[in-house]
Amino acid sequence: MTPAAVVNPAETAANTLVSAKIFVRALSVVAQIGVYDHEHGHGQPLVIDAELDLDISEPERLAETVNYEIIAQTARAIADTGHIGLVETYAWRLATALLEDPRVLRARIRVEKPNALAPDAEAAGVEITLSCQGA
Repeated sequence: MTPAAVVNPAETAANTLVSAKIFVRALSVVAQIGVYDHEHGHGQPLVIDAELDLDISEPERLAETVNYEIIAQTARAIADTGHIGLVETYAWRLATALLEDPRVLRARIRVEKPNALAPDAEAAGVEITLSCQGA
């Protein structure tokens, strides 16, 4: 058996990027969040999953894609804005902020609130998907 030839994707015109996804899973964020009186005035843990569909082609440099750290920084910056009533609001704000990058075609955001139904449930939360116009 002969070894397969190493192919440089940039030299193969037949390669077409159908989709590119980047993701961050289980990002820990502390946010002041919740609608109940006992949830005001202190931070609560959130667990964030973010998945972005990108319009990129053969990225070679970090500047040609979306840096994972931008997702984490954006998630923490939204948490730092002050009290947010609903995890749905938090998820919407994060998705909207990430969609500001023109390379992002779709953002799927899942926000878990681990202590919401403890000890009866591992977590409760929301998952939303937003896409940019024309995607």
